[in-house]
Amino acid sequence: MASASANSLFAPSLPSSSPSSSTNSSTKFFLPRSSAAYSSFPSLRLISSSSRRALSSPARVVNALASPDISVADFQSDTKGSKPTILVAEKLSDAGLEVLKGFANVDCSYNLSPEELRSKISLVDALIVRSGTKVTREVFEAAKGRLKVVGRAGVGIDNVDLQAATEFGCLVVNAPTANTVAAAEHGIALLASMARNVAPADSSMKAGKWQRNKYVGVSLVGKTLAIMGFGKVGSEVARRAKGLGMHIIAHDPYAPADRARAVGAELVSFDEAIKTADFISLHMPLTPSTSKVFNDEAFAKMKKGVRIINVARGGVIDEEALVRALDNGTVAQAALDVFTEEPPPKDSKLVQHENVTCTPHLGASTTEAQEGVAIEIAEAVLGALNGELAATAVNAPMVPTEVLSELAPYVLLAEKLGRLAVQLVAGGSGIKWVKVVYMSSRNQDDLDTRLLRAMITKGIIEPISSSFVNLVNADFIAKQRGLRISEERVLIDGSPEFPLESVQVQIANVKSKFASALSESGEIRVEGRVKDGVPHLTRVGSFSVDVSLEGNLILCKQTDQPGMIGSVGNILAEQNVNVNFMSVGRTAPRKQAIMAIGVDEEPNKDTLMKIGEVPAIDEFVFLEL
Repeated sequence: MASASANSLFAPSLPSSSPSSSTNSSTKFFLPRSSAAYSSFPSLRLISSSSRRALSSPARVVNALASPDISVADFQSDTKGSKPTILVAEKLSDAGLEVLKGFANVDCSYNLSPEELRSKISLVDALIVRSGTKVTREVFEAAKGRLKVVGRAGVGIDNVDLQAATEFGCLVVNAPTANTVAAAEHGIALLASMARNVAPADSSMKAGKWQRNKYVGVSLVGKTLAIMGFGKVGSEVARRAKGLGMHIIAHDPYAPADRARAVGAELVSFDEAIKTADFISLHMPLTPSTSKVFNDEAFAKMKKGVRIINVARGGVIDEEALVRALDNGTVAQAALDVFTEEPPPKDSKLVQHENVTCTPHLGASTTEAQEGVAIEIAEAVLGALNGELAATAVNAPMVPTEVLSELAPYVLLAEKLGRLAVQLVAGGSGIKWVKVVYMSSRNQDDLDTRLLRAMITKGIIEPISSSFVNLVNADFIAKQRGLRISEERVLIDGSPEFPLESVQVQIANVKSKFASALSESGEIRVEGRVKDGVPHLTRVGSFSVDVSLEGNLILCKQTDQPGMIGSVGNILAEQNVNVNFMSVGRTAPRKQAIMAIGVDEEPNKDTLMKIGEVPAIDEFVFLEL
């Protein structure tokens, strides 16, 4: 269908708070490095499960671009031999650059102004930044749809507008593991050096003084350390502090209690953590809910003489409030590696305070960490450009590694069924309700279908919209267009070895251009399954069929009689249209039947008219897959 039909097919947007909607524009994504994965950058691709470094191996494009006029063969031909262009906007180690240069054109342009970044961004396929470059909505708008991946070399992503990235279908990946140990080690270094006054004692000696009594410290053993944010870095700090003989408590609303117990930490509430701690170490991201969470009110609840370490994000502390707490003795000392403004002003009262130890954002600054981060982000970006979704993607549906590995063969089936179902809708029908039914022998708690729902959404929206839809923005666009998608899981007898027996897509309250696709209850209904790794259509309306969902498809409703397959086959052969698969499903011998024909080429109008003129054929439809 032409994109002009989008307005007639989609109803006006529904309120975002609608309880019926299953979409969620803030869902995140987690995918494995080594298992087979699927992506849509710029189209959905199937990749092998071999090493992520084998990025030059060909990927089979299994879905055409948004325009139905662009074939898979055309896409492969157009992109063969071409290299993507990657803009590196902040310094990356040579090890990471070498990985990038092996597979892409690399533009290293550092210290770009916002205007310069916007002027260059439409010329690149990927952007790599650290913490200093702001990737705003204006940047995504200026990219004009070309930018496919933003890589953040490090953990925090507060300098990237995730909502805008999602809306524009751009994947955002970070490098959260390579600098974990370095950041934890720096946190422990600040903890110990603050407790023993290492920095001021060093400055004193360099000034020719010997002030042993002035720099008497405090012991760590037996003291309570509150870790605020129990993620990768926080848990590593806990392990090391435990070895120093400290009692560890932690606050993190998302951390599982068993993981905390495994390292000898006790999860407590925010207030309990700050009220009972002798030392507080911050490891939380900067979000609207954590911005300036350590303010006058929080400091007032703390034990007098508490000591604070921050190697996370400067913005989680109200710096003026911290100065007041230091002045009145509530906070005895602070050790800070990060600041709200970096670098902070030279006359900063916080930096100049005698009870504050400062370092210039050195958490990840070890030779090993810098190299590791550069390689990690380079591999993640290249993997995404090559059709692989990175394990560190942060703005698409969250799917555990083992689940993705199992569902990989069904991803293409889901997208094809959505594409097939929407093309059966007659023009002028407003699509409001879609129901997806999963048949499985597994119980409901052992079947994660979020990735499949995203792909069905893609398949439904893309053929009837001018929007380009991928895994990143599928839920957002569905919600924006008022498309409600519900899911049902039907428990059947079978082997739990396979996650799904079949997938069914229903579109309710619409008219169909192929009446036989309507079920007894009146909705368009198509069903499919995976056979030998290939998606197959197994039901249309009330009719059983069995046809491979490769190439394109012709559906014919006919009177079941001898010679029908030959009649249609001859018409297609005369026009040099190759048939790759054919199946007939009937209600009873000599009664009504549906013939499903898979074809490699698109028949011209004259050929389709000849098929429709066969006397025993009641109706037919050609579908692009």
